[in-house]
Amino acid sequence: MRADEFLKKYGLDGDDADLKDTSLRGKSLERAMHLGRPHAGTPHDWEDWEKFKAQEKALAEQKLNPNANEKADDK
Repeated sequence: MRADEFLKKYGLDGDDADLKDTSLRGKSLERAMHLGRPHAGTPHDWEDWEKFKAQEKALAEQKLNPNANEKADDK
């Protein structure tokens, strides 16, 4: 028996498909950790999504240029 056959036979081949958390809690945690565009929702949800995107963009710009606010205040 080859080594790869042995590992596959005893479930040690590194296939993590069985280890994925497919529970409701696991799926909601995955969505929370990796935010994406909402698939449905009310108009209020979409407004919140647009605000969130604008805040994230402003935060990213602030991280890239931390001195930008100081220069604007000096003028």
